[in-house]
Amino acid sequence: MKAFKSRIRHIFAFSWRDLLISVLIFLCATGFCALLHQMADITDGFASPVYVLAVLLISRFTNGYLFGLIAAILGVIGVNYVFTYPYMAFNFAIAGYPLTFATMLAVSISTSALTTVVKKQDKLRLESERARMRADLLRAVSHDLRTPLTSIAGSADLLLENADLPEESRRELLGSIKDDSQWLIRMVENLLSITRVGGENASIQKSPEAVEEVVADAVGKFRRLFPDINVRIELPEDVLFVPMDAVLICQVFTNLLENAAMHGGGTRNITVSASVRGREARFSVEDDGAGISEDALPYLFEDPPSARGAAPDSVGRHNMGIGLSVCRAIVKAHGGSMEARNVPGHGARFSFTLPLDEE
Repeated sequence: MKAFKSRIRHIFAFSWRDLLISVLIFLCATGFCALLHQMADITDGFASPVYVLAVLLISRFTNGYLFGLIAAILGVIGVNYVFTYPYMAFNFAIAGYPLTFATMLAVSISTSALTTVVKKQDKLRLESERARMRADLLRAVSHDLRTPLTSIAGSADLLLENADLPEESRRELLGSIKDDSQWLIRMVENLLSITRVGGENASIQKSPEAVEEVVADAVGKFRRLFPDINVRIELPEDVLFVPMDAVLICQVFTNLLENAAMHGGGTRNITVSASVRGREARFSVEDDGAGISEDALPYLFEDPPSARGAAPDSVGRHNMGIGLSVCRAIVKAHGGSMEARNVPGHGARFSFTLPLDEE
């Protein structure tokens, strides 16, 4: 019984979005017929196809059957009462009136049914794609976590079992443990970011944030980890406020900065910039490293690079793989876009946009 009620609610679902779409399409159809009526008295022949088209469009772009059926009924009323002689009066004796009603009803039901099937197939396809991405992520994470954990355990064993190790060796092992621990912290931060943007019902809580503060937070964390790399910040003179989840966007900047430092190929200088273009804020992180392989460019934001056999980074570990995927997921959840390209003779540039309109 519950399943039946749930299906009925789905079939006759109501939403303000669907109501707005239906009203706009129906008003356009009515306005077009009124224009024809003013120009020449030809609506007796053209009103029916116009309203059939309106019913088809409403059924296609709304959910369920409710608005398509309502449009079919109102369409018949429009044809019979408004645009068929005698005007502004019902005449059920008009030849072809039942056929017009049956046609609109059939168009509404068949289009709504087809739209429902297509949307269900799209949902299944998205769920399948999401499951595949989770599987890829788990494979990459299980591989990437094992290496630093094994290294930490091995270094700790050496320290515990060899109390008379030279001070230089002890400091080297402790440094290795620290590096691996920091790497694991960054991995966990990215995984937490994924849980916030990757769920089916995930939503981003956006509020106007000062770009200067978000960038400064990310750059401050980066400088503590990579003090030898120079970071230049280029921001508009006026304070720029952008609707965002500040924690997630800070994670995007952190990932891009660390990617430039660890995988840029000799990066010594990084430039972080922000600008406004139309109704979007555009951000970029540019380095002076060796750039990105042309073969790798098309796949940067897809499957974790470690799953594609990425080379180890400067300290012998594989790239955690999910960093750039996380960046793209966060930006996409904000309604923006992301791209990467090589700058001729000047390394690589990662850019992303965020809408200035708060949804």
